[in-house]
Amino acid sequence: MSAPGSDPGLEVFLRHGGRLAAATLAFPNAPGPWLDLSTGINPRPWKGARATPVELARLPDPEAVAALEAAAARAFGVSPDRVAAVPGAEAGLRALPRLLGARSVAVVSPTYGGHAEAWRLAGARVETICADQIAATAAEAVVVVNPNNPDGARRDDIAAGDRWMIVDESFVETAPELSVATRAGGRLIVLRSFGKFYGLAGVRLGFIVAEPGLAARVSAQFGDWPVSAEAIAAGTSAYADAAWRERTFRRLFRDSARLDRMLTAAGFEVLGGTSLFRLTASPDAQSRFARLAEQGVLTRPFPEQPTWLRFGLPKTWPRLAAALEAL
Repeated sequence: MSAPGSDPGLEVFLRHGGRLAAATLAFPNAPGPWLDLSTGINPRPWKGARATPVELARLPDPEAVAALEAAAARAFGVSPDRVAAVPGAEAGLRALPRLLGARSVAVVSPTYGGHAEAWRLAGARVETICADQIAATAAEAVVVVNPNNPDGARRDDIAAGDRWMIVDESFVETAPELSVATRAGGRLIVLRSFGKFYGLAGVRLGFIVAEPGLAARVSAQFGDWPVSAEAIAAGTSAYADAAWRERTFRRLFRDSARLDRMLTAAGFEVLGGTSLFRLTASPDAQSRFARLAEQGVLTRPFPEQPTWLRFGLPKTWPRLAAALEAL
């Protein structure tokens, strides 16, 4: 199988993780089910409340959305009027360029490509910068992912100043001390994701934390039913479960250390990451991507960094161990 950067049929894996249907087409002889390590999603999800059949058969009540936002606000340490529920952090980041109206943006890179794409689609001028160039940029808005995806880089000096500062905290539950959600307001905006840490990416739930006027505009943008009954039920209950959150935080820390040991033993250099994913390097990363996929293990390659592979945490450790040993 050709390396992902050279085979047009594999270009889909360079955009983002989770493309299992494409993986099945590209690697038809891979044993199933797939062990999907291409995303940074908790493989052991929160197992609490789900929507009832009655709730699924009707439109969500505005009061239920408000209760969800209040539960999230308590978990974030902010007032509910600063929190707007959206159908996933991805939907939130794509709505912000239209709402803010900035004509130029600087995206601290390397990072997730959705931010730059969203601003380009809105007609803004996009520049990619290093973290130490934030103060020097003349852009009207700056985007920082903290902790960063894919390398886990951390920033503890974030401030908005006189321009929009958008802080994507999709993985901040793995490093809660980094969150600036309590300072959101004015020109500082925070994006939060539910599905990654809680392992329920399919419910499509995220939040924008901002000053009350902007949060209200976000809510108006998504209308009377911004999120599903499943998202409301899961999010309202999960955010109230502080004990599960603490146990999971500790378990992810142990599991990521275990993953580091396995990857290092297999000849990968661990460059960084969060406790939900690890970024690695090896000279033959592209061929290793293909060899792992042929064993039903999907990882995340990168178009501009052919020596990189990112690994999420496995649900089945022995299967990953066997795949790594066969490289």
